[in-house]
Amino acid sequence: MMRNIKVEHLHETPIEKQEIELVERKGMGHPDSISDGLAEAVSRALCKEYINKCGAVLHHNTDETQIVAGRANPQFGGGEVTKPIYTLLVGRATKTFDGMEIPVEAVALEAARDYVRNTIVDMDMERDMIIDCKLGTGSSDLRDVFQRDHVPMANDTSFGVGHAPFSELEQIVYNTERQLLTDLKRKKIPGIGEDIKVMGLRDKDDISLTICCGMVGKHIDDMDHYISAKEEMTEYVLDLATKYTERNVFAQINTADDVKGGCDRVFLTVTGTSAEMGDDGSVGRGNRSNGLITPNRPMSMEATSGKNPINHIGKIYNILSTQMARDVVSAVDEISDVHVKLLSQIGQPIDQPLVANARIIPEEGANFANIRSEAEVVIDDWLENITKITDMVVNGDVMTF
Repeated sequence: MMRNIKVEHLHETPIEKQEIELVERKGMGHPDSISDGLAEAVSRALCKEYINKCGAVLHHNTDETQIVAGRANPQFGGGEVTKPIYTLLVGRATKTFDGMEIPVEAVALEAARDYVRNTIVDMDMERDMIIDCKLGTGSSDLRDVFQRDHVPMANDTSFGVGHAPFSELEQIVYNTERQLLTDLKRKKIPGIGEDIKVMGLRDKDDISLTICCGMVGKHIDDMDHYISAKEEMTEYVLDLATKYTERNVFAQINTADDVKGGCDRVFLTVTGTSAEMGDDGSVGRGNRSNGLITPNRPMSMEATSGKNPINHIGKIYNILSTQMARDVVSAVDEISDVHVKLLSQIGQPIDQPLVANARIIPEEGANFANIRSEAEVVIDDWLENITKITDMVVNGDVMTF
């Protein structure tokens, strides 16, 4: 069956030539991102458990994880959590298969605890967080939908959105959070907490980065140490930005600090996340599936993390549209920007969207007829091999936030 693929010439100012651009990323330790990460870790663990015991992924959705903030008393050189963070894993999962009981709650709790230990490294799981699990029963009637010998049917009439390539500002915002944690924290400044939020503004050729970072008290000796750590982080961020742009870049960290007011007037934490002292978290309130919040671009408001990777359009089409957009830019020359939108129809095969739409801003003087035909091939190939997305998700080869 022919697919309804529509590639159109978008007459719009490319992102790099727009006067104002805004980009945000909530880091791995932000309460909303912790919720996303937990939901996805539980879903992935259930997928592997189902494959190991049943030979296929069974119906589940774990995309309703909630975090209720605790209370803490951070201090230079230490501090303590005085009321644990409460985390509730919520969703539905298939609990029996051909007479066999599947320990979904045990799998979920183990996956959640492992995720927190590996992500929030200064969190004491014995004291600082309570994890509860309330998974309802998934529908065994959906078993046929999840068989891998045919293309799954869409669970809903919904859409996914993706874009490429990342702009200079998008690259800077994304990699600022990633590199502060994976490089600077590990190698030099252990006091950097995982709760980092980066807000980027590009005003013509001036880029301003406002960074909030919960510093970890036990690794920070005093206020002078705190200030010097911020200064070193700022220098690191400015140097990192030169890899992605020749524009002017300015960075500020923890702008609400009152360094004359003591440790309770700066962004100091015990664990590295503000979830310890007042900030709740929910799945889907943070980054989109490409890891960013980008108001200058088309976006879907759908939460991606925790949804099943077999037929849940809110997950599959958002991840797929981003992969499509990136591959179109990689394979087709003379493209400034591409926006991909995929729309499903409930009950229809997920490789046959109601429409697969790519809106492309070509470079000046480009032959759009050639661009269209080449982009159609990339999009059609992804749809032909759409179940690759499931494998990528289960194997952890793609992020959902």
